[in-house]
Amino acid sequence: MRRALSRLWPASLAGRTALVLILGLMAVQALGLTIHAFDRLELQRIVQAREVTGRTFFLWRAMVNASPERRAAILAEVELPPGLSASVEAEPVVRPGMPPVPPREAARFRLDGPTPGWGPPRMRPREVLSAALPGGGIGVAIRLPDGPWLNLALRLPPTRPWHSDRFLIAFLAMSVAAAALTIWGVRRMTRPVRDLAAAAERLGRDVNAPALPEQGPREVATAAAAFNTMAGNIRRFVADRTQMLAAIGHDLRTPITRLRLRAEFMEDETQRRKMLADLEEMEAMIAATLAFARDDAAAEPAVPLDLAQLARTVLDEAADARPDLAERVTYDGPEHLVLPARPVALKRALANLVGNALAYGGAARLGLSRREAGVELRVEDDGPGIPAGELEAVFQPFRRLEGSRNRETGGTGLGLTIARSILRAHGGDVRLVNRPGGGLAAVAVLPG
Repeated sequence: MRRALSRLWPASLAGRTALVLILGLMAVQALGLTIHAFDRLELQRIVQAREVTGRTFFLWRAMVNASPERRAAILAEVELPPGLSASVEAEPVVRPGMPPVPPREAARFRLDGPTPGWGPPRMRPREVLSAALPGGGIGVAIRLPDGPWLNLALRLPPTRPWHSDRFLIAFLAMSVAAAALTIWGVRRMTRPVRDLAAAAERLGRDVNAPALPEQGPREVATAAAAFNTMAGNIRRFVADRTQMLAAIGHDLRTPITRLRLRAEFMEDETQRRKMLADLEEMEAMIAATLAFARDDAAAEPAVPLDLAQLARTVLDEAADARPDLAERVTYDGPEHLVLPARPVALKRALANLVGNALAYGGAARLGLSRREAGVELRVEDDGPGIPAGELEAVFQPFRRLEGSRNRETGGTGLGLTIARSILRAHGGDVRLVNRPGGGLAAVAVLPG
């Protein structure tokens, strides 16, 4: 039951608020209409009692003023309320020993006094007998002046609080109108929350995303201003970090160049090669760090891109760079798959994933497919895999594992970091999984 209710419970704030308000309004409407219906029920009873007592009084007066021969004709012609029957007989319909009329019914039909409270006091009948009839109903016997009895049997149909056929239509119409107004109002009230969430998502993808409009109610404008201030602080922090790293990289190039020149004059050939190799590695690390810090993906505009064609291009370039592994570079996917993306940045991310697969796994099988969550891109290799505890840690900057994934392979430890940063800037992500048959798979997902 809880699972069923949790599935029906909306996930959004607007949906939950609207559902609670709609259910509350429907409950209030149902309660109000129920109270109104039972008020009408009591009104129906009062109207029934007045009609019965009035018709009874006029029928009795007609019997009193008519000759005995005319009474049967009058009874045949008279129109009585539903559930009321009358006859003139020599004996009363009320017999001794019959149960009395219930007090509430007696008060409704004015039978609770010594004489019925019908008509003016001087015209009321003087001898009236009343009792509860077997099987339900009320029996009333009124003695006529010349001796016979006017017998009345009252078995009124039960009153119905929902007798109107338009009740359900009215209830549905009011519920639909209330629901429409509630949904419209809730959507307008929660729109600033959706705008704030969308702005936060844009800021996560692009630090230079446009500012959030500071308009609307005071609380909304205050939240938007605080969000814009936070976004501005983040942009300044990123700009300062990039500027600092660029300055460090620029300043480091001069001593590295001097060290390279001095290494050329070393007489020990072995030490000279080692020093030049270290200097080249330092230059590569500095270049990769500056490229990662600049985050060129955020500045490049998104355009319609054929991801299938881009994937084949990356694989062809990787096969050309590693001809010894060209036969182990394959593609499995559609001929064309177009989605909005930043071509240069996305190509760099794919090249990093494919390059890692070839360098550390000896193969790169790239699969492309469309899923419910978006577009899935899978790069598999035949390497030894990664320990389960390190699958997420390798995405950290400069994190390199020992063994097959070590410093001797030439990596700087930023390839996966840059790939994840680019994919997340596109609204996607990438993760690593160990394949059951051996090897590693990089699974990237992009919206679209």
